[in-house]
Amino acid sequence: MFKQLAKQIPKGKICILGCGNGYDAIMFSQEKFQVTAVDFAASPIKYINNKSKDLSLNIKTIENNIFTLSPKYDNQFDYIVEQTCFCAIDVNMRESYSKLVKRILKPGGSLIGLWFPLDKKKNEGGPPFGVSIKEIKTLFKRGWEITDESFPEASIEPRIKREKLIIFKKI
Repeated sequence: MFKQLAKQIPKGKICILGCGNGYDAIMFSQEKFQVTAVDFAASPIKYINNKSKDLSLNIKTIENNIFTLSPKYDNQFDYIVEQTCFCAIDVNMRESYSKLVKRILKPGGSLIGLWFPLDKKKNEGGPPFGVSIKEIKTLFKRGWEITDESFPEASIEPRIKREKLIIFKKI
């Protein structure tokens, strides 16, 4: 899904929050983006570091809670990639998440979100915790504009119509 976008958007500094094993971080780095990958777990960060060394990539990794990024990384990134970080954090931290993203993006930067799972309610527990388009659009309303919104054709079968691409631009 993100591979197509990586070929279409201008190169820049990208941060992947809750990067997991870093497949997106590796792909964006191969596409010549300056990548910072953040995860609180040690094993995914170790995997990314080893893989980027094997592939001769330059990926900056941060092993820490995403909420520690501000103020050090305020206004640092052209793009934030969201894929399953938002649904993994406690639902009570979602407003803090939206504020963090706004702080660390440069003016005019974009939040590229693949929002999932749309077919689950927040009160059903998690992670993943349910996500609604209404909630996303409410959290990213002030100081943002939507530049793209669609159900991706490239979704893997278990996620068809359960995830939606919404790209917000910081204004």
